[in-house]
Amino acid sequence: MESKVSEGGLNVTLTIRLLMHGKEVGSIIGKKGETVKKMREESGARINISEGNCPERIVTITGPTDAIFKAFAMIAYKFEEDIINSMSNSPATSKPPVTLRLVVPASQCGSLIGKGGSKIKEIRESTGAQVQVAGDMLPNSTERAVTISGTPDAIIQCVKQICVVMLESPPKGATIPYRPKPASTPVIFAGGQAYTIQGQYAIPHPDQLTKLHQLAMQQTPFPPLGQTNPAFPGVLEVPPAGRTTHLASPEVCSPGARAQTSRRMPFCRRPVHIPGVTPARDGTRPCPGEN
Repeated sequence: MESKVSEGGLNVTLTIRLLMHGKEVGSIIGKKGETVKKMREESGARINISEGNCPERIVTITGPTDAIFKAFAMIAYKFEEDIINSMSNSPATSKPPVTLRLVVPASQCGSLIGKGGSKIKEIRESTGAQVQVAGDMLPNSTERAVTISGTPDAIIQCVKQICVVMLESPPKGATIPYRPKPASTPVIFAGGQAYTIQGQYAIPHPDQLTKLHQLAMQQTPFPPLGQTNPAFPGVLEVPPAGRTTHLASPEVCSPGARAQTSRRMPFCRRPVHIPGVTPARDGTRPCPGEN
């Protein structure tokens, strides 16, 4: 079976899932989708890319084994091309390896590692690629990431051997696939409208958040000046003239502190500038030392 797979002569349909960052996905898609269209046509494999504003995306490759190998070869060589182009503007002299991350059901990882790591060691030595199987499963799934690094040719040979293992050891039980979560973007409210920050711009957010924000503002109004706000005990508020002023709520003050702070505070004639509030002049007293 292994020799037939290596020669690309085994007519078996497989599905391989790759985990890629946004920049890698952009490289695969290409300008106006031209790169991924070319890969589909030349390899004969179905290449689907998960939707969503996520830092990670799932690239699913489905087809006969020979079509999958061609698609992997095109992806690996495209990544190597990107590395070479990035090095033209970099002082680095050594070329980093091409890296791909497969998403494999955890029930198949044991067969891939082998007894005492014998199988994964054999794959490393025969292909020249570095293979690492993650110890933990991906969030909210029963899958693990398998990282392959090396030259494009080494990666292709490594993928072929991994396909052999997956054919010989089908997954056991139900598999919960890994689905990357969307990126969390900050939300700000201004003028009753919700906005999300994208780069240097504030983009209006869907109306649901705006309506929730407006509803919350209606249900939790700010109390008038001088009234106690039960939601925020201990906040110093401006009382009317003649009312005893405490530095904190009585519940959090010691008896000695209440005795020291429970005295009448003279009000100054000097106005306090509070946005939207006109300071009253009736009943005020001059500040100490003023005429």
